[in-house]
Amino acid sequence: MRAWLFPGQGSQRKGMGEGLFDLFPGLCAEVDAILGYSIRDLCLKDPDGRLRQTQYAQPALFVVNALTHLARLREEPEPDFYAGHSLGEFDALFAAGCFDLATGVRLVRRRGELMGRADGGVMTAVLGLPAATVAALLEEAGVADVDVANHNSADQVVLSGAPEGMARAVEAVERAGGARCVPLNVSAAFHSRHMRPAAEEFAAFLREVEFAPPRVPVVANVTARPYPRDGVADLLARQIASPVRWWDSMSYLFHRGVREIAEVGPGTVLTGLWRSACRTPATVTPVPQAPAPVTPAAPMTPAHANPAPTAPAAEADARLASAAEKLGSARFRREYGLRYAYLAGSMYKGISSADLVVRMGRSGLMGFFGAGGLSLERTEQALLDIRRRLGSEVPFGMNLLNDLDDPAREERTVTLYLKHDVRFVEAAAYLGVTAPLVRFRFSGAHRDAQGRPVAVRRVLAKVSRPEVATAFMSPPPQALLDRLVREGGLTPAEAEVARELPVGGEVCVEADSGGHTDAGVALTLVPAMRRLRDELTDRYGYRTPILLGASGGLGAPEAVAAAFVLGADFVLTGSVNQCSPEAGTSEAVKDLLAGLDVQDTAYAPSGDMFELGARVQVVRKGTLFAARATKLHQLYQRHRSLEEIDPATLASIERTFFRRSVEEVWRETRDHYLSGGRPHVVEKAERDPRHRMVLVFKWYFAHSNRLALAGDPAERANYQIHCGPAMGAFNRFVRGSELEDWRDRHVDVIAERLMTGAARCLDGRIPADPTSMKE
Repeated sequence: MRAWLFPGQGSQRKGMGEGLFDLFPGLCAEVDAILGYSIRDLCLKDPDGRLRQTQYAQPALFVVNALTHLARLREEPEPDFYAGHSLGEFDALFAAGCFDLATGVRLVRRRGELMGRADGGVMTAVLGLPAATVAALLEEAGVADVDVANHNSADQVVLSGAPEGMARAVEAVERAGGARCVPLNVSAAFHSRHMRPAAEEFAAFLREVEFAPPRVPVVANVTARPYPRDGVADLLARQIASPVRWWDSMSYLFHRGVREIAEVGPGTVLTGLWRSACRTPATVTPVPQAPAPVTPAAPMTPAHANPAPTAPAAEADARLASAAEKLGSARFRREYGLRYAYLAGSMYKGISSADLVVRMGRSGLMGFFGAGGLSLERTEQALLDIRRRLGSEVPFGMNLLNDLDDPAREERTVTLYLKHDVRFVEAAAYLGVTAPLVRFRFSGAHRDAQGRPVAVRRVLAKVSRPEVATAFMSPPPQALLDRLVREGGLTPAEAEVARELPVGGEVCVEADSGGHTDAGVALTLVPAMRRLRDELTDRYGYRTPILLGASGGLGAPEAVAAAFVLGADFVLTGSVNQCSPEAGTSEAVKDLLAGLDVQDTAYAPSGDMFELGARVQVVRKGTLFAARATKLHQLYQRHRSLEEIDPATLASIERTFFRRSVEEVWRETRDHYLSGGRPHVVEKAERDPRHRMVLVFKWYFAHSNRLALAGDPAERANYQIHCGPAMGAFNRFVRGSELEDWRDRHVDVIAERLMTGAARCLDGRIPADPTSMKE
């Protein structure tokens, strides 16, 4: 495979582009009209030394690179990949058809103007030391205000920052010996936190530009992965203030089979860096990156540097990464469009946030947004935000929660999802199939050209009991289909197709997990559910078997490997993802989660199924929620009203649980139901003292969720945090590594570590022939 690489600022020189301008006179005239000066004269004569100035250098180099590319296309076929170093990335995107030459000139002219305005910063290349060693030296010297601007090779990084911090950084490196520090002739601290204002202005400028999706994969500096179909503006804005991950980018190409490159533009610097990457490639596991559109990641300072593996180690890592991509069902990966048979499950009240879902999608993975407990307005906002940031081609999912207290909410949520053409939902807390769920699953169902039934929407059902699994693995009941047709929920044709398909095309077996749980054991549940799946597939004559997943307890590679050995087609993680930068909960909760061990969870009554006695698994260490929730449920079982509870006990609850009087809680609860259009709930409570007591107690469960999300340290005792022992297992797995700090536990990195770790556990048992992997 072949890649063409475009150099960035610093490669410009007087005389560059000689012979090219005569080949493309029309394009040059168009460029001159945009810039207001002669591009030929600037490049060939460099009047007044303007090529040393950023605002002139960037358009000049962009045009020379672009014309070199067009000339090369006259002689050679297009390559398999493009990449460009910093400014050169604009040429790579131009080459891939994202915009025309005129648009590219306008973009780099504005970029050059914005970056040229910055001053006062300095940059220094450190040659001869691995990034991890440089990181350790700077950390030891207490240098925290210098960022890594470029990670060019296994033993070359470029530092960027203020002059004072850079002086201390250079002193620390040179004192250790073994490296050479070379100051760079630049006017500012490019690709560092100092460029954030320029990045923000450029982001506003980019909003007025339309970009086509790349025709050929372009590896992005920010992510070291190919650009998504609809992510050009976001990544170009972030690039200004983010590190150039060139070593990771070249290693990505190497691991994807690229063996031939061409440097398209002046100089040979990138050719040398390519050869270095081939000798010592990085692993394919991505370095953490920020999800925010233009704000750079926490600076690539010492703590974020990755050590350079030896060549044999890198080859082994590449093999394991490839093996990880073969775990589970190839059909699941193909139909979901994912690299791994791996999903990040939804977590209540947006803990599985839009940022989490977008981060997964941009990494070739998939997550489900945690819509449970959110208003329809907030759910719709998140849905639109995810789609805007991921585009129409990247898959993502939404949570669909069965709400026993408000069944109409499920219907409204399904209507919202159909309005926005959502294709994937995770169905949770269901005791059986419902009309809204069936409506979602089979809206748009049809027969293909061969007459086979096709459902365009997918329902992944989380189950822990065989009777619930049976309902999802079976076609919908005929009476339910008839009702939906009568009420206009499905057409007769859609209902006819539904008779031949299961309600859940994917069923995920939920073992002992965070949140709602039956405390099942995966070792018994997964094999039993597999046999049930096979039995029902034969009974109903499905053309393709239902895909079976495993969730709960997946906090270590060994657990993920075991799930695949048990026969899971895919895995779904939960607890470990809420201790990540992308999770929509408070830092206080994340700090607490990062300190858990496997024994630090407990079972408590569930707020939404309080009367039924259902349980949730929550964090025990550092909180009193489990004990207090259990106390409330015991009082509910013993008494028929609040008035029956002895005054001392009630006063204690008001003082420590509620932090307000029972009457205040009831007024807040009453207002909630009235404003939500559910006066019948209030009317029932005012007639039935026991129901009023239930609502007051259930207020505490909602309140404890809010306290955890807000992270008020004074209320830590009342935090309700859904979590299973997988969190403790993951903490032990990453202890002593760069992921010990949750701020570096990006959700895609968690996925990579668990999946490649599982492949390592199964090393030697994975068939070499991909055709022997299960479908």
